[in-house]
Amino acid sequence: MTSKLPNLLVPDTALTVAGLTAYIQLLIEQDDQLRQVWLTGEVSSATRYRSGLFFTLQDPDAKAAIQCVVWNSQLHKLATLPAPGEQLILLGRVHVQPHRGSYQLIVWQALPAGEGLRALRSRQLKDRLEAEGLFDADCKRPIPTHPQTVAVVTSPQAAAWGDIQRTLKRRYPGLRVLFSPALVQGDQAPLSIVAAIKRVERDNRADVLIISRGGGAIEDMVCFNDENVVRAIADCPIPVIAGIGHQRDESLSDLAADLAAHTPTAAAEQAVPCLADLYELHNNRVQSLNLAMLQYMSEEHDRLAGLRDRISRLKLDRALKQEAQVISWLRQRLIQSTQRRFQIAEQHCQMLQEKLTTLDPASVLQRGYAVVRAESGIVRSTNDVTVGKTLKIQLGQGQIDVTVTNVSADKTV
Repeated sequence: MTSKLPNLLVPDTALTVAGLTAYIQLLIEQDDQLRQVWLTGEVSSATRYRSGLFFTLQDPDAKAAIQCVVWNSQLHKLATLPAPGEQLILLGRVHVQPHRGSYQLIVWQALPAGEGLRALRSRQLKDRLEAEGLFDADCKRPIPTHPQTVAVVTSPQAAAWGDIQRTLKRRYPGLRVLFSPALVQGDQAPLSIVAAIKRVERDNRADVLIISRGGGAIEDMVCFNDENVVRAIADCPIPVIAGIGHQRDESLSDLAADLAAHTPTAAAEQAVPCLADLYELHNNRVQSLNLAMLQYMSEEHDRLAGLRDRISRLKLDRALKQEAQVISWLRQRLIQSTQRRFQIAEQHCQMLQEKLTTLDPASVLQRGYAVVRAESGIVRSTNDVTVGKTLKIQLGQGQIDVTVTNVSADKTV
């Protein structure tokens, strides 16, 4: 019996397995697209050997996978070590293993994907800006003790704006507040924040600038880690207070600002002192000065009485004259010292009185300003009035009742 062979054209020679593998290796390893390739996927398994770390990278749907290796000499250079379940972005080259007839990825770098990648980029930006000196303590400008004008950069719809207004009014009545609106969330927020800061700089009236927004998720705060925003804060000639409502992570804007607070209210409290505390401090100083003067006068009076007693007990005219000269000298010194102290105290009291006068709301009205009141309270915006509504205008001298005939919107800074 003879077997029948298929009707095939048999070549004179055939490729060896090694030859075919070498040909495939040449095609793959000489391909420019495969000599340096970025891959993303999920680590499904990882094993550490003496030569390096071997792991498998697969698609989330597990329909494709590739074997990967990081040699020991390269492990310390990785931004993150591959571990099962992690989403990574890998940089490497495709290598063919002839003895196994398979291919693998020789990994040079591993980066976290998704939120991890964002955190890595933020950390790299922080290191770069820190190396430039943007966060140095020596570059921080002091916050003015008694600012006359405070500028605020935030969203007009944010609760932070209302919190800041209430806090500033409660702590420092009569303060001028400039509002520079900006987006504080979304892709357009960085450009909007930078523009708002530049607007305040051009206005050139503010003594201190508050940059603020309320609390939110980490992804809502990314605009405050934007390089342009951080540089605008660091380059701003006006002292900047960051009042970003998050306590879990410190943004790069917090590091660049001259002072950082965890809430908008805290930022407003750091911007101005409490006027009630200033009044109390002034009164305490006046009382302390009075007590010190009374004590000093009492001590000098006792000393003078002692000198008089000594003189009364001396019998020699010469000793009496000497003591009289000493008493006269001491009396003159006491008078001069007391006058000097009273003069200094009077100048200090006058300075404090002038400062209190400038902060008195009644003084503001005497300079030509007025307070507009409606039935609901003080009018702060055109939104609080309507045509035909009756208003009371309080002047420095007297009060005027007016009726609104026209309402036009006022522009902010």
